[in-house]
Amino acid sequence: MTRIWYSLYGRMLNRRALGQAFWKVKSAKGSAGIDGQSVKDFAESLDSNLNSLLAELQDKSYHPLAVRRVEIPKANGGVRLLGIPAVRDRVVQQALLDILQPIFDPGFHPSSYGYRPGRSCHQAITKATMFIRQYGRKWVVDMDLSKCFDTLDHNLILSSLTKRIKDGSILELVRNFLKSGVLTDDGWQASEVGSPQGGVISPLLANIYLDAFDQFMKERGHRIVRYADDILILCSSKSAC
Repeated sequence: MTRIWYSLYGRMLNRRALGQAFWKVKSAKGSAGIDGQSVKDFAESLDSNLNSLLAELQDKSYHPLAVRRVEIPKANGGVRLLGIPAVRDRVVQQALLDILQPIFDPGFHPSSYGYRPGRSCHQAITKATMFIRQYGRKWVVDMDLSKCFDTLDHNLILSSLTKRIKDGSILELVRNFLKSGVLTDDGWQASEVGSPQGGVISPLLANIYLDAFDQFMKERGHRIVRYADDILILCSSKSAC
């Protein structure tokens, strides 16, 4: 039976949890958000900053800032759009991730390897190799989802979360992160779709979103290997592909 969680927000109201979240954000490094505050700046007034976040979370006045748009050139000539949250928002996202990941990760498809604790791209390669060599799945459908993070449907993300989470405050927090907007050279833009690549919580939300596909393929008896938005469907014949 799938466990349903009704009361989780209280875990966010924990000074120690926010502190642990900060040190994880610090170890991941990363640049400043739209407020210009670096991780080093945040650390210099750590107690004050964490106490401020805790107070805002307690009285429900916390609202994330818009993310800072950064364009990274891709090898194929295009650009990858990153959205960099402010450090304070990365801390809250990390605390939220620490709550949600243990709930959702154990139920993910066993052949999903991207952005999961204790899993790597090397393990994904090993799994695909096993399917080919031991199971004779030598025909492969190779899929790469275009602009995956940028096109995630907010309603589908939230409906997927609601299947396990009934705590309205947690769901509203996720919604606020999704709707926080983007600051570009042309000014503030609404974020009606997508979860910024660069957000701490985004990889988990993408895995929750795509797990519906993974489980559907499992029900159909297909062998798959997924690493984030790269998907292999391994078949025994060309016609099956």
